[in-house]
Amino acid sequence: MRIIETFHSLQGEGPLTGVRTTFIRTARCNLRCTWCDTKYSFGPGRERSIASLLQEVERNRTEHVCLTGGEPLLQRESLGLVRALSARGFTTVIETGGSLDVRPYLAIPKVILSVDIKCPGSRMESRNLWSNLPRLRPRDVAKFVIADRADYLYARRALAEHPTRAQVIFQPVWGSPPGRLADWVLADRLNARVMLQEHKVLWGDVPGR
Repeated sequence: MRIIETFHSLQGEGPLTGVRTTFIRTARCNLRCTWCDTKYSFGPGRERSIASLLQEVERNRTEHVCLTGGEPLLQRESLGLVRALSARGFTTVIETGGSLDVRPYLAIPKVILSVDIKCPGSRMESRNLWSNLPRLRPRDVAKFVIADRADYLYARRALAEHPTRAQVIFQPVWGSPPGRLADWVLADRLNARVMLQEHKVLWGDVPGR
């Protein structure tokens, strides 16, 4: 697999926020979101075997793994890695940009899919694969990164038009006023969780944390 970095940290996003996790960041991405905070993952990375990645996870003694990117679904080896992690008892959160089909991963035990639905502020909203949303399960996540009121209204409309059983998370773009987004959700009584990026609260915008 082509890998940008691996590291041991706390999960900073989603329902497992705060949980000790081994992160595996894959190389390359097919999207170019305006607010992307991991542009360094667009490069080729370096080749790593699945066996070496499994050994690193085991050394960290974490129960959870986060496969992120870049876009991990671009790499054909990702499926084999996730199957191997599952067979060893690890729970894997797969963070995907929402433009690729998640179906191959749904049958793998101990997998949580975190699908990022792109709002207009990302300039990638035309790449959303809407067929993913109804396939997501209650343990999965549909995440909307929201920059402004236009993004919020887009996300609200998307949920009405594409119902999902997944947990819905609204995450403000880092640096935008988080209380403003919380007020909008409260005013509309939406069944969505407003969550910050905890790793940035703890350590700032530092790669590998």
